[in-house]
Amino acid sequence: MHDQVTQSPVAEAEDRAHGAILGLLLDDPGAPWSVDELARALKSEVEAVDGVANLHAAGLLHRCGELVFPTRAAIRASEIIG
Repeated sequence: MHDQVTQSPVAEAEDRAHGAILGLLLDDPGAPWSVDELARALKSEVEAVDGVANLHAAGLLHRCGELVFPTRAAIRASEIIG
């Protein structure tokens, strides 16, 4: 039997923010968003800035100045997951 790993409330909140950012960007993958737009959509500048940094480091977002858009890998994963 596999042991389930439980996440801390902070890690769960970060995952939700990352999912929300990816969801927004993947709704129209050709349209970049600014970090400020993401912050307004999330109602949290900290979640937007930290989330973009983490997703970029994970290779799921491209950055061009303040604009971000999903990588092909993120788009393809979204297509597979459905």
